Amino acid sequence: MTHDWSRYWRSPDLPIEAMHAHFERHVYHRHSHETYSFGLTETGAQSFSCRGAAHTSAAGMVMAFNPDDPHDGHAADALGFTYRIVHLGPELVADALADATGRRTGLPLFDSPVVDDPALAYALRALHAALLDGGTTATALRREELLTAAVAGIVGRAATKKAGDAGKRAASKVARRARQVLHDRPMDDLTIDDLARECGASRYAVYRAFHAEYGLPPSDYQRQLRLRRARALIAAGEPIGEVAAATGFADQSHLTRWFTRCFGLTPGAYRRAAQE
Repeated sequence: MTHDWSRYWRSPDLPIEAMHAHFERHVYHRHSHETYSFGLTETGAQSFSCRGAAHTSAAGMVMAFNPDDPHDGHAADALGFTYRIVHLGPELVADALADATGRRTGLPLFDSPVVDDPALAYALRALHAALLDGGTTATALRREELLTAAVAGIVGRAATKKAGDAGKRAASKVARRARQVLHDRPMDDLTIDDLARECGASRYAVYRAFHAEYGLPPSDYQRQLRLRRARALIAAGEPIGEVAAATGFADQSHLTRWFTRCFGLTPGAYRRAAQE
């Protein structure tokens, strides 16, 4: 009996797709994609041929396919393999490169289809999990930050130049403006593009400047603002479920997880303490 399974996600407005799958018997026919395709093997091992040679991606390794790279794939043994894969349109990578360098550059190419890069593996795992989450707990801002981080990893692996330093004063101004937008609109489902437009800077510049100035990505800072508002409402006696909905959390359990992580006690315990 086969135990193959798969989940697939496709963005409605961006050239990005993602799949999470476990295959024991499924065999990929030789094919290619018009996108960059980056897969992370979680368990087991996948064997495939690409660029005239045989390769194996074991647990923890990343598979890196350039656009139009023909490849196949199958489990290396009877136990199968579990993996995550993200397909990114070349235009997404081109935009990220333009953000990072301040000019249009050529697209990167990966020399090896198997990459042993823990940082890239971590970035891909985080991005993939947020994409398949479907926005249940990851905000639009957080998903775009993770996309930026993953593409930055791709850029790094391709040995492209990083964005030049635009000056600390200019970066600080961008960060302060982004922070003000977050304070003015804490419950809005803001995107990194929203912040970039407000700041008059690129998405990459906003993310980098904000993190350098405040030690957090914008999405984490936004969550802190929401948690502070939730704490005030809970202290005022509002029902926790209603507070979760009013402060941008998916549900009460979602609020409880983050409240506990950040404040060291549950919303219920905080309410009791506030009442006492």
